[in-house]
Amino acid sequence: MKELIVGLVQQNCTANRNENIGKSIDGIREAASRNAQLVVLQELHLGPYFCQTEDPARFDLAEPIPGPATKAFGSLASELNLVIVASIFERRAVGLYHNTAVVLEKDGSLAGIYRKMHIPDDPGYYEKYYFTQGDLGFNPISSSIGKLGILVCWDQWYPEAARLMALCGAEILVYPTAIGWEPTASDTERGLMLDAWVTIQRSHAIANALPLVCANRVGFEPAGNTQDTGLIFWGNSFITGPQGEFLSKAGHDREEVLTARVDLSKTEVVRRNWPFFRDRRIDAYGGLLKRFRD
Repeated sequence: MKELIVGLVQQNCTANRNENIGKSIDGIREAASRNAQLVVLQELHLGPYFCQTEDPARFDLAEPIPGPATKAFGSLASELNLVIVASIFERRAVGLYHNTAVVLEKDGSLAGIYRKMHIPDDPGYYEKYYFTQGDLGFNPISSSIGKLGILVCWDQWYPEAARLMALCGAEILVYPTAIGWEPTASDTERGLMLDAWVTIQRSHAIANALPLVCANRVGFEPAGNTQDTGLIFWGNSFITGPQGEFLSKAGHDREEVLTARVDLSKTEVVRRNWPFFRDRRIDAYGGLLKRFRD
């Protein structure tokens, strides 16, 4: 498949699971009405971003894979004849949980999963409390519309992750995401953070000559039961081509469905003219396997 119509859903999430699922489904249907063949949902779209606080009761939100969410979105994928990338708080075993992206095929089957590899632990993003580091590595998931290099949120800051996906044959990079500002952040700081976030992902597209899809949350979500603190998720979801060029871009303050036509054959053209893969000095990169080189 050389050309692919890609869609994503940027939505606000509440504590009402059914409402969140309804928004995701409506967004997928909207993308399907525009002939999307692949639709990407944002990180942990089934509920609020609960990692703002450490609360053992939140583990009750987790579910197995396969489970209720994969069944619901698999059925929708089959009905609409498209591929869906969804995000699930996975209950793998008693006391073992992951932040997991799933790929649901056109026939509703589970094509594969990716468990988030880089787990943050920062104010407002206490993910190490909830999630075990992924153990499946950086391997693309094969689907009927191509090999999908699925990475999740904090993974998007690591060029090594995108490169390894590309080296394993990924045809498109996909980033379900949940990132935002603290309400007290200045306009200057907000601008710097957003620009850095967009730039680093566009750089992965450019360095690997791969199209890229990033679906982020939008709207304010309080931390726990208080409205005094929380995160303002900044939206700005986007789709780029293999040179980092914007094909479609969402705003920062509203729910949106994006679609764009992606030419997968352009990767070959770009890599011939910008032969980054040819000129890699794989004999000199051993230092990357060290935490730091003194």
